[in-house]
Parts: sequence; C-alpha cells; structure tokens
Amino acid sequence: MFQKNVGTLDRVARVLVGLFIMWYGYDHQSWWGALGLVVLATGALGTCWLYTLLGLSTCPVNTKSADPTSPANPVS
Repeated sequence: MFQKNVGTLDRVARVLVGLFIMWYGYDHQSWWGALGLVVLATGALGTCWLYTLLGLSTCPVNTKSADPTSPANPVS
C-alpha cells in the first residue's frame, strides 16, 4: 500500500503522543482527540503522508540489499 517511512522510535513516540492527545481531547471534550487519532494512525501504520511529501524517512536504510556484490547477494 504505502511505503514505510516511519522508524521504530518514531512510531513508538507517535503512538504514545497520539494516545495522550486523544485522552486530552476526550477529557476536555475538544476536537484535539481527532488530531490524536491521526498521530496514532501514522504510528500504527508506519507511514506518514507529510514525510512522503517532504521526501523524509526515519526508517533505517538497508545497505546490504542495495549492493549487488555484497556477501548477502553473491555474484554467479
């Protein structure tokens, strides 16, 4: 579906912050809960549309599969 562009630490932070914002919105009967749902969803799904628009990613780069001569990909 969407390419993952949110790393593990970023995902954990988004889930925690999203839950807090949702709780705050519910507790104060505010629209902030909806914003918290968006933050929570980006953390749970591992993709962020804003990161995609800006060309950013906090996912680690897999350099082993990118190099065709690496031991992980032996040359025939």
